[in-house]
Amino acid sequence: MNLVTPDSGLLFWMIVIFGIVFFLLAKFGFPIITRSVDERSARIDKSLKDARDIEERMASWTQKEAKMREDARKGQALMLREAAEEKNRIIADARSAAKSEADKLLADARTSIAAEKESALRDVRREVALLGVEVAEKVLREELSGADAQRAYLEKMLDEAAKADTIK
Repeated sequence: MNLVTPDSGLLFWMIVIFGIVFFLLAKFGFPIITRSVDERSARIDKSLKDARDIEERMASWTQKEAKMREDARKGQALMLREAAEEKNRIIADARSAAKSEADKLLADARTSIAAEKESALRDVRREVALLGVEVAEKVLREELSGADAQRAYLEKMLDEAAKADTIK
């Protein structure tokens, strides 16, 4: 038996066995293999289609997310702007109320000061008048300590009263 050049009988049986194996594979094996390959191909095609659908949905969701973020930013900016306007309005109202309250307190203080000043002036005038009367009383007592001085003062007062009556 020469391995390099096989016999014709060996070659015949090898061809027959190969034909039987090929027939069996073609009858039973190849349909299963091709069906498996077809199923795998269909599964791969379906997976690719699903992946494309998922990519499209992801792109759509990304766009929706970007739009929602933009809307949220706009809403946030609007809320911040409204809050700043409200803050400014509240501050302006508080300033206005504080100014009017300060003006009212200042006017009340001025009125109170004027009343206190007037009261103090009355008190000073009364004290000056009382001191003047006391000084005049002391001066008159000293000047009128004698009877002659009292008579002279009495005549002087009567003359002044008489002159005052004639003038009127």
